[in-house]
Amino acid sequence: MSDADPKQTLLDAALAHVAFDGWSDATFEAAIADSGMDSALAHALCPRGAVDLAIAYHKRGDAAMIERFEAEDVSELRYSEKVAVLVRFRLEAVEDKEAVRRGTTLFSLPQYAATGAQLVWETCDAIWNALGDTSDDVNWYTKRMTLSAVYSSTILYWLGDESDGHAETWAFLDRRIENVMQFEKAKAGFRKSRLGKLMQGPLSILDGIKAPGAKRDMPGQWRG
Repeated sequence: MSDADPKQTLLDAALAHVAFDGWSDATFEAAIADSGMDSALAHALCPRGAVDLAIAYHKRGDAAMIERFEAEDVSELRYSEKVAVLVRFRLEAVEDKEAVRRGTTLFSLPQYAATGAQLVWETCDAIWNALGDTSDDVNWYTKRMTLSAVYSSTILYWLGDESDGHAETWAFLDRRIENVMQFEKAKAGFRKSRLGKLMQGPLSILDGIKAPGAKRDMPGQWRG
């Protein structure tokens, strides 16, 4: 990464140690030593040490996913295929599977579980934004929740996949995406059904749920 970004320089130095020591204090101190960075600067950049580097590593992958998606011609793909290809691009951005495995372990710890969930949410948010999602109601949340489940299960499958070119992972991903599309079709069918029409009144309360905007501090907004 660019020398202009000291955190990325520190991250590059850390990756050589993650496979052996995980995202740990030992890895962080080794990264400081290997990069020749001033210790005070390193701790200022990463107050939580290697945890902050693990976060930076995840966000690096998100950026690589979007960069590749914007560079490739996916115009002939169906919408569901574009979702799947973005998840695939995200996993293929990983150069060291062990770094992800260690990160999964880190973010499964109680004190970091919320951070891990937030990172997954941000990845899925980036995917929907890349696809031009314009939803501004409860669907903004359900889309990201559903994709978060797909993405998380695909990562776990991918971590244990030893098939050639991760072929079994991509087949697993396609099945999960197909399940999501079937759910969306069922949801649309319910809304058009007699029962769905009868439930329009009680369900109208969901219309007050709005997606977060650039000027909102809370994760969402209620409009009564």
